Amino acid sequence: MSLVSAIRPEQDSRKGAAPHITGIAHSLASQRRDSVEIDVELGRSPGWLERLSGVRSRTVAGPDDSQEAMACRAAGAALDAAGMTIEDIDLLLFGAAVGRQPIPATAPLVKRGLGGAHLAFPAYDVNATCLSALTALDIAALQIAAGRARTVLVVTSEIASRALPWETDPKTAGLFGDGAAALVLGAGPPQAVAVPGVSLRFRDFLMETHAEAYDCCSLASGGTRFDFHRAPEAFAAHALFRMDGPELFRLSAAKLPAFIDRLLDRLGWRHDEVDLVIPHQASPLALAHMAKRSGFSGDRIYNHVATTGNLIAASLPVALSCALQEGRVGPGMKLLMIGTSAGVSLGGAGLES
Repeated sequence: MSLVSAIRPEQDSRKGAAPHITGIAHSLASQRRDSVEIDVELGRSPGWLERLSGVRSRTVAGPDDSQEAMACRAAGAALDAAGMTIEDIDLLLFGAAVGRQPIPATAPLVKRGLGGAHLAFPAYDVNATCLSALTALDIAALQIAAGRARTVLVVTSEIASRALPWETDPKTAGLFGDGAAALVLGAGPPQAVAVPGVSLRFRDFLMETHAEAYDCCSLASGGTRFDFHRAPEAFAAHALFRMDGPELFRLSAAKLPAFIDRLLDRLGWRHDEVDLVIPHQASPLALAHMAKRSGFSGDRIYNHVATTGNLIAASLPVALSCALQEGRVGPGMKLLMIGTSAGVSLGGAGLES
């Protein structure tokens, strides 16, 4: 399923030109699993998993939903929305917490899938877990501002429904879903087409890392930590995702308010000037917690996690694409995108329509 929010550009390759999102689209996995279905599979009473996790349903990858296939569907739709082809791209950034495999990076595969194998522009991965797409967007903006690229394609795709701890931690396992999103960032002011009167200018970005909470979220196998050949039992034991939810809540409660103040100060915005907050859709509980700690009223916070699940790095751009499609973004608005990621980092960006 592909849903597109389109913004068409007027090209401007001048060095230092303000970067704008010129096309955006998302592609959710083709299958949907309701929590009541999982209740039956786990031998629980109806409503058990939704009460535990807060997620009513989530999109889950089917046979045709490989990570790269979903990425290419979203990227192709975003290029169409921008009135472009892969020939117009100067740089492709793929942002995800977990790529298709450790080596090679996923970005070249996406480039090839979009028909760009014959083109020489660079394509590489960016990994800041749940903030990967946002950090990739910041890198894209920096490349454009430096005059090294005119148009950058940022793609993210996650299959988060794998390696989940259903037996030991169903509350965490029940949070996640699968999907992809893509954004085209270009220099110069665009002209809105599918969203009349709306353009999105990327204003600025701020990220902070608090490494004392490094162990709160982990998928420890698959890298250099555990040698599958020498320690297969340890490798297998750490092949499922683990999360310390209470510790993450504690850290965000302590750090988030001041971080938001610093981000707003960097943007030159007052708290009451923000029209819409688009947070990482971590969990219903996390969004309620963020609303309480951030001081933004619930009507200013975009929330759809109960019907998609946590899409990890795809969460933020999918939420932005959905907000555009639903008419939540109008001209003259200030948007704040904000989230946390494993590591643990806080990140946020400002957009102006």
